[in-house]
Amino acid sequence: MSTTVEHSEELVAAIELELSALFRRSRSASLRLARRVHPEMDAAGYALISQIELGAGTGVRASDVAHVLGLDKSTVSRGITQLENLGLIERIGDPDDGRARLLRLTTSGAERYEAMRTQRQTEFRAILDRWNPTDLADLGRLLGRLNTDLG
Repeated sequence: MSTTVEHSEELVAAIELELSALFRRSRSASLRLARRVHPEMDAAGYALISQIELGAGTGVRASDVAHVLGLDKSTVSRGITQLENLGLIERIGDPDDGRARLLRLTTSGAERYEAMRTQRQTEFRAILDRWNPTDLADLGRLLGRLNTDLG
């Protein structure tokens, strides 16, 4: 095997190792962030509420949340029920389709989510403030490229 191919394989292996570590940390962080929103919310609830929050005010369909997260409808339905029982989200009528229901954060859910997000951004900013602007730009560009290629 040529030296270039061996070096390329070593680089890919190193990247895979770092991504695996990042994904493990991400799963753990999701649970911590969920508990900041509500002590009884789990990591799956955090993923759901994050997607529902994107529909801020107007609401989102459960099927759209399931599609974006790559989850089946029954999994999303159970999570939505939990978030409703915790008082974090509510179902509202869809103004475009009287038969459909949309999901949106309750006032309490929005306040709790925003408090968690503000704290998370402060912590993240403290870490990234140590990076130089060129590295930050490179990271953003390369993560965007990786997400596009993975999608």
